[in-house]
Amino acid sequence: MTNVTTQVSTLITARPLPTAKEPAAAVLAKLGQKQVAHLRRVLSEPIEFVAHESFKTAATVRTLFGQDVGSERAIRPWCNAAEIDWSSTGLAADSSTLSGDEERTWFLKLNYARYRVSRILSQFADKRLTARAAGEVLFWHAQAETAKTQIVQANVPLVLAMAKRTRLGNIDYAELISEGNMALLRSADKFDCGRGFKFSTYACRAILKSFSRVAMKASRYRSQFPTEFDPTLEKSDHNERQREALEADCVDELKTILGRNLAGLNDVEVKVLKARFALDRVDDDSVEQGPKTLEQVGHLIGVTKERVRQIQNRALSKLRLALQDDFLAA
Repeated sequence: MTNVTTQVSTLITARPLPTAKEPAAAVLAKLGQKQVAHLRRVLSEPIEFVAHESFKTAATVRTLFGQDVGSERAIRPWCNAAEIDWSSTGLAADSSTLSGDEERTWFLKLNYARYRVSRILSQFADKRLTARAAGEVLFWHAQAETAKTQIVQANVPLVLAMAKRTRLGNIDYAELISEGNMALLRSADKFDCGRGFKFSTYACRAILKSFSRVAMKASRYRSQFPTEFDPTLEKSDHNERQREALEADCVDELKTILGRNLAGLNDVEVKVLKARFALDRVDDDSVEQGPKTLEQVGHLIGVTKERVRQIQNRALSKLRLALQDDFLAA
């Protein structure tokens, strides 16, 4: 293991989109729907890995995976990464923390598996994959996904810790965590373990840069929209204003009819209506204002409240007829 992890690795080698073609229909028919979709996704994405000198050594497979999985006898087409026995490597797939040696091993596994996928696709450039080649592509891509999952899961607490240290009160905490997780995923793809540094050192800088981008984006947004969205500002009071204007017009019309006695009301009926509906309000605070009850109006004119109700109904009927006549005339 020491000979593998201490060798100097090169910079990231980015590959263009693969030109290998899908296997024949007969081969695809032997696969499940998820496996076909998985294979098509691999063929539609560029393969990116950190190259290492040890990848060209035959002992690398046995050193990293504990067995010669590259041999013809060991390759099992369409296998699932969950079926792989990692116990021979001494690493637990569900471990929450990684030591320095474990971390280097997982990164070498990640990049070696991607290297094998890239090599297979290069061999079948502009040609259809055979059944065996498709199986190897799925197998090694599963190894890469397993290694990356292990690395990311072990370092997710790093994003939470950096988010707590970065006090950006005007930014949503969930958005900060989301951007930090994306930075962590990108860091896992580009980290070069052969340089001798811990992954957390590299990932922290990437996470902080992502936080800075979020802060700059929020600042630009604030410059354009200085206040938060207020639903009350979006609510129109047009209907309320129209209703108030209509009520004011009706009151003015009623006062005109009463003032000119267009409804043919007698003095008692006019007095009852003004008292009941406060049509004779004054601005003097010493005078009691507001509509009066039937009993209060009865005391005012010297009759019972039932008699006041009858006078009121008769007067309202006259007013209604007068308003209808004015509406028809208009």
